[in-house]
Amino acid sequence: MDPNVFDDPRITAVGLLVEAHAGLLARFAAQFEEHGLSPVEFEVLTRLARSPGNQLRMTDLAAQTSLSTSGTTRVVDRMERDGLLARRACPADRRSYFAVATESGRERLQAALPDHLRIIEEWFTGQLDRESLTQLLDGLRRVRDAVHPGATAGATDPEPDRNRH
Repeated sequence: MDPNVFDDPRITAVGLLVEAHAGLLARFAAQFEEHGLSPVEFEVLTRLARSPGNQLRMTDLAAQTSLSTSGTTRVVDRMERDGLLARRACPADRRSYFAVATESGRERLQAALPDHLRIIEEWFTGQLDRESLTQLLDGLRRVRDAVHPGATAGATDPEPDRNRH
């Protein structure tokens, strides 16, 4: 085996991405816990807050979070029980439901955001100048869209077309 194969910049790029991701997740998890949220609950609330009407179809929420359909149902069940979100029937498709952030869920997210943004600034975006951040965002979007094409599913279509499955 060629000993230089491990010096391949592709291996370095993925390794650095994984290490940076793991380091940020560790800092985020501790901060979310201070606000009574798990990382997945924070992600779900953020996805809903960034969507029209603070809502997403359950299938779109699953696609955006990379959770399985059953995993999404379990998370939504727990969050609904805790009053962070509610389900609403989709008027255009009797088989579909929306997950909707409640006022309580939006307040919990709003309370967590200042600390979350501080961590992002300190440990991520603050490490880059404006041009580097713009280039990184562009590159990450291209990679994300290639490996996770459903990541923005439903983000601009709060009332799905009847014929769309």
